[in-house]
Amino acid sequence: MKQYYNVITAYSIMLFLIILVGVFQSWSIALSILNYCLISAVMTIGANLQWGYAGLINFGIMGYTALGGLAVVLISVAPVPEAWSAGGLGLIICLLIIVLMVLSIKLLSSKFKTLKNKTFIISSIIIIGIILIRFISAPAIENIESIDPAKTGFLGGLGLPVLLSWIVGGLFAAGVAFVVGKIALGLRADYLAIATLLIAEIIVSIIKHEDWLARGVKNVIGLKRPAPYEIDLQNTEWFINLVEKFNSTKLGLVNSISEKQKLLSQLVIDASSVYVKLCFTGLFLIVVVILLVLTQRALYSPWGRKMRAIRDNEISAGAMGKNVVKEHLLIFVLGSAIVGLAGAMMVTNDGLFTPGSYRPMRYTFVIWVMVIVGGTGNNFGAILGGFAVWFLWVQAAPISLFLISLFTSNLPETNELKIHLINSAPYFRFLIIGIGLLVIMRYRPQGILPEKIVKQ
Repeated sequence: MKQYYNVITAYSIMLFLIILVGVFQSWSIALSILNYCLISAVMTIGANLQWGYAGLINFGIMGYTALGGLAVVLISVAPVPEAWSAGGLGLIICLLIIVLMVLSIKLLSSKFKTLKNKTFIISSIIIIGIILIRFISAPAIENIESIDPAKTGFLGGLGLPVLLSWIVGGLFAAGVAFVVGKIALGLRADYLAIATLLIAEIIVSIIKHEDWLARGVKNVIGLKRPAPYEIDLQNTEWFINLVEKFNSTKLGLVNSISEKQKLLSQLVIDASSVYVKLCFTGLFLIVVVILLVLTQRALYSPWGRKMRAIRDNEISAGAMGKNVVKEHLLIFVLGSAIVGLAGAMMVTNDGLFTPGSYRPMRYTFVIWVMVIVGGTGNNFGAILGGFAVWFLWVQAAPISLFLISLFTSNLPETNELKIHLINSAPYFRFLIIGIGLLVIMRYRPQGILPEKIVKQ
């Protein structure tokens, strides 16, 4: 129990802070923060798996998060029959051409190693394939995007349950990570970081500009979710009775029937938001606990010890017969799959897919700050970092506004310095996060909960 004392203390403090938000702001805001903390925790588990276990620098977290979000659209959104009729066949033909190109190149590379002019033949296949794809896809895409572009203008999805898209989001990210890993994992650490960041930018750019796929920057709204809608709860008798019973004391203080009914309606509206967010909290918490158990077991398994040996000294591990490249590829794929899962969870929580919002500052470097602050190589630390940094990221503006108002209370409302500080409050999050990171690096360089090697 003593070895988990720091973990229990740190998590208790975070839980206390979230409860304070619920008491002094609102429980809806507190649950929103908690849900995003849980999503961030899933992302940090994936990043920690790559960096903390294997020492791989992946600055492409943003791209895999976007792929997870794309999976929600492609799986849960209902198909658009008019768009499929207008250009679906053309895109299917293009997909078949791509598959034939890949199979042909692989066949030539493996079966005909001594074939003369092999490079010329492969180049010709690629050029002819690209020309064919361009010739067929251009009119098909134009026809699809012209179908009621204000509402649809894309193919839609499969209309399946949204929870299935979480699994598919992980698979999407894993598939792309496998291809990226095959190409980039042979690079030196700094070049690998640059390569993964650029590949993530390419992924996001494709999603933003291919409207036929997921409406691009027009966004997809009204996505399915695995929780009831607030409006449905507000019109459900059992929920209204539950709220009335729970707030019987408060309602009993109101004498007027009309005022009592008005108060009850407001309480039902507030409670419906809290209830829905509690449903998401339960789902997200289940995912975090499952991932934590699996990653903890992996960390202290023979495989985990092997990965730490590779991380600490690749040359020695390779000399002992360990396949460093294969293990790096495996953990790169696993970590990216977890990040893709988190991306699907986030879009499901938001109820909309906005490709334009995927930026490195929020979806890559803030995640890295979370892992570093929490503790590299420690799953509990990575999750704590996700909680702590996201809490500060959200609450930095209210905290800054409170402190500014406190220290400038003696100044008149028209004072230019006071006005400037109040208007700049939203930007104090960068200052607070930066100062926090500097303090952690100075006094706790291994993170709040540093890695502990348990000998077995």
